[in-house]
Amino acid sequence: MKLKEAVDKLGLKVLTQRDVDDTEVTGGYTGDLLSDVLAHAGSGSLWFTIQRHKNVIAVATAKDIAGIVVVNGVEPEKSLIEAAEKVGVPLFSTEKDAFTCAGMLYALVK
Repeated sequence: MKLKEAVDKLGLKVLTQRDVDDTEVTGGYTGDLLSDVLAHAGSGSLWFTIQRHKNVIAVATAKDIAGIVVVNGVEPEKSLIEAAEKVGVPLFSTEKDAFTCAGMLYALVK
């Protein structure tokens, strides 16, 4: 599934200026412990998290994450948005919880 389609179907708010493109989304990962995401998230995943600080960018780039989705209406720090812009990692937010987002994405990609 293409990133732009996933963003539309999940109703995500785009937080970065980067175009939501044809990046392939292969699945999702829900986690807030950065070491767990490093160990288990797959390349091409949408990462659902409540983490709002810029350290998530290093994890996302190391794992080739398709995009970061900050869930539960959590407001990302300005430094996270700026870091995402700088390295080109798509960043999104939603009022939905991680379980709902992951379930919706699962139904779309499986």
